[in-house]
Amino acid sequence: MNSVVIIMVIGIIIVGFIMLAVMAATRKRVPGLDVEEFRCKWLKIEGSMIDDEASGHLAILNADKLLDAALKARGLSGETMGERMKSARTIFTNNNAVWAAHKLRNQIAHEPDVSIKPKTARYALKAFKKGLKDLGAL
Repeated sequence: MNSVVIIMVIGIIIVGFIMLAVMAATRKRVPGLDVEEFRCKWLKIEGSMIDDEASGHLAILNADKLLDAALKARGLSGETMGERMKSARTIFTNNNAVWAAHKLRNQIAHEPDVSIKPKTARYALKAFKKGLKDLGAL
């Protein structure tokens, strides 16, 4: 009885490893995107976000730059980030959220007295992260 259970457990583990290998081999990879590099940069951005205004501003600025780097790496057309984002509108699962996050970045960059609450900054980072995932960068 015990040997049957052990054989079943070993079989389940082997099938699990085979499934993981198949998933890793068939995972969508985008040429020109170094996923590991993007992941490391993203983790650094997320780690820099603490619940204060200054860190939120900086995290949003850096997340926006990372999204633009992913747009460029994907080869999306456009001379400006806005044009590249328009080219990616069918790729983004929540185009409006990505645009709202980018507009928030523009406020931070161009309005000297802008005040962004940490909750709003976290929402923007969530939108940037989803956009990066949609592009295949994360």
